[in-house]
Amino acid sequence: MAEHAEGSITIDAPLSSVMDVIADYEAYPVWAGVKSATVLERGPGDRATRVAFEVDVPVLGKASYTLAYRYAPGDLGLSWSTIEARGAVRELHGEYLLNEIDDQTDVTYRLSVELGVLVPGMLRTEGAKRVIEAALKGLKERVEAM
Repeated sequence: MAEHAEGSITIDAPLSSVMDVIADYEAYPVWAGVKSATVLERGPGDRATRVAFEVDVPVLGKASYTLAYRYAPGDLGLSWSTIEARGAVRELHGEYLLNEIDDQTDVTYRLSVELGVLVPGMLRTEGAKRVIEAALKGLKERVEAM
């Protein structure tokens, strides 16, 4: 069963700066809590459309997965879904939605994750929330430091 979580944050930077950081997958090991990120395929505008990730999931172990990305018109966000997955994560679907207001960007992150191991419901829900919180915090810190 998939767990769903959502969170939002305001970043003191224009939308283009936020999108640049989100779409720089090779830098994710520096700020996003992944061990590795490898772009496998690029599409229009040289944007990554397929990316392979390796992560260590606390308590659950290692996971590797490949995500397919779709970009919203006007750089107002992007979404992703799993192409393949092994280990602690079975399936991921998510999106970032961006809205610029007066040189600030409101970011909403939605995530649906299905684990590859059995975990009690409360722990799954809490884990998904922590992923969202950590990702938004890391994104804000990365963008505002640039």
